[in-house]
Amino acid sequence: MVSAPRPRSPGELRRARRPRSHSCWDHLIAAPLWPLHGVNLGTLLRTCDAVGACLAVPRLPHVPEALARGNTLRHRSCVHWVGRDPLSWLEGQKAAGSRVVGVELTDESVRLADLPAARQRTVMLLGHERTGLPADALGLVDVAVEIPMIGTGASLNVAVAGSLVLYRLAGLV
Repeated sequence: MVSAPRPRSPGELRRARRPRSHSCWDHLIAAPLWPLHGVNLGTLLRTCDAVGACLAVPRLPHVPEALARGNTLRHRSCVHWVGRDPLSWLEGQKAAGSRVVGVELTDESVRLADLPAARQRTVMLLGHERTGLPADALGLVDVAVEIPMIGTGASLNVAVAGSLVLYRLAGLV
């Protein structure tokens, strides 16, 4: 007779995870640089904590409140402000050797399942929810990734798409 799975207790889960927070800018950075809806930033911040990533956001009026509301863990999260010129920030990351993975449908996009885990400092770039990545930003992308869909929608929202790609880049799926 096979026994039913037993859920792990909160204490068991804590002991199985890293003993301390990750260092900022270690390895993986989620960059929703053209956010439309603040609610998605809070959700993405929670995913960043789950996978050990940092979140880079532009200094726009609605962003601080969205992050404060979305930080349901109530501890300091790894958030960095990129200023009001996201493209300059992205160019600096690229010049410093970061790999840039853009979440966008292009002729050369790789399927999410074929995207390898990040093995170097990686910026996952997310665009505007209606218009996607600006052409100037797309020119800085090392690889574009698409999330296959069989439903009737054309795309996922920024929080969902970013979360799926972050888990893949973190090597957790």
